[in-house]
Amino acid sequence: MQIWYNQRVKKFLIFFSDITILYFSLVLTLLIRYPDNLYEKYTVHLYPFSLIFISWLLVFYIANLYEPKLLRNNIHFYSALFRAIIIAAAISVLFFYVIPLYGITPKTNLLIFVAVFTGLEFLSRSVSNNILQKGFKKSILIVGTNNQSLELDLFIKENPQLGYEIKSVIDIASDKLKHIDMVIKEEKIDTIVLSPEAYQVPEIIDIFYKSLEQKVGFVNLASFYERLTGMVPLGAINQIWFLENLNEGNKRAYEMAKRVSDLVFAVVLGLFSLLFYPFIVFLIKMTSEGPVFYKQKRVGQLGKTFEIIKFRTMNKDAEKNTGAIWASNNDPRITKAGGFMRKTRIDELPQLWNILKGQMAFIGPRAERPEFNEQLKTVPFYEERYLIKPGLSGWAQINFRYGSSVADAAEKLKYDLYYIKNRSLILDIGIALKTIRIMFQRSGK
Repeated sequence: MQIWYNQRVKKFLIFFSDITILYFSLVLTLLIRYPDNLYEKYTVHLYPFSLIFISWLLVFYIANLYEPKLLRNNIHFYSALFRAIIIAAAISVLFFYVIPLYGITPKTNLLIFVAVFTGLEFLSRSVSNNILQKGFKKSILIVGTNNQSLELDLFIKENPQLGYEIKSVIDIASDKLKHIDMVIKEEKIDTIVLSPEAYQVPEIIDIFYKSLEQKVGFVNLASFYERLTGMVPLGAINQIWFLENLNEGNKRAYEMAKRVSDLVFAVVLGLFSLLFYPFIVFLIKMTSEGPVFYKQKRVGQLGKTFEIIKFRTMNKDAEKNTGAIWASNNDPRITKAGGFMRKTRIDELPQLWNILKGQMAFIGPRAERPEFNEQLKTVPFYEERYLIKPGLSGWAQINFRYGSSVADAAEKLKYDLYYIKNRSLILDIGIALKTIRIMFQRSGK
């Protein structure tokens, strides 16, 4: 819980800082333009600008500008920040000039505001990122050497902005454990992360029990790994983990609310998407031979097979000679129109019908093909992802590239299990918003 709390506090402080800079930039803009009439102009501009500030904050959220993993002073972060400002500015222009409801068309004011905000925001984020990366860090000691502990060690070292520093990874057979009191004092350890094998050695538990007076925190590897990375470590969990964390009886109200929202949005988006069907059909027919729609078997909730419907993106009879194979980069089977539709996810619009039928949801694990499912059964706990309905988008889909191998599927499963455990309407809304970024970046396959 402490890990979750720390990350949330960081996000809130950065979010609050952005709100402050938005309003301060507005005041500076009006002060530059109307030094003798600031109060009157501020009252006129306050309400309409407050409305566009909501869109700015949403764009920043969708662009992952509040995600600790991105908050580093590098070109990746600043390019994301610059793109977000450009998009938010474009939305502001549309707001004031396409829908001029508030009696102001602040062409010059908007230009000055964007320039002032950009300067202040870049300065603020540079300072805050530097503080996160080099400021006070909690010292971590990991007990137990396995793939998951080594992955966690590497992840923290690659993300210093998260506020943690790995002092040591100690094997359970190490002599250092006999002198753990000295290690805690010398390294000034704040938190000890215990891997599963550490719990199986009574002597180790007894040693740490006697170390409670050192005022050091203890947390199991699975929980620490999950909260920090947004994934569940497959090698650090067992069947007991599922019994403790996947109490589906507590999700009934959520599942009912989710189903109602799925129905409403499927109807609304389905009717709206019909406007684009003639253009999509024309595009498919003009670029390749074959049917417009494509049906395919998929594995759904509780392992039940169903048939999805999509706009065809591959050549006719693409798998006639090869059988089922994963899509790959620059896949020769994909048509010119299909490449665009896959990257923007337009090809998935007909799956709204699957949502209406209750076979899918908007948010959930990706619906896998039965042929691939047989191969993926070798991945530990893979079939547990079928506890819930598959989705058009999901936690794994926005955090990991398109899977094209068993190894990729194992990585995505870590995200799927995190979602299944933590799913909520708030998380679903966040995933839906960030799916917009995937669509505009055209990073589908």
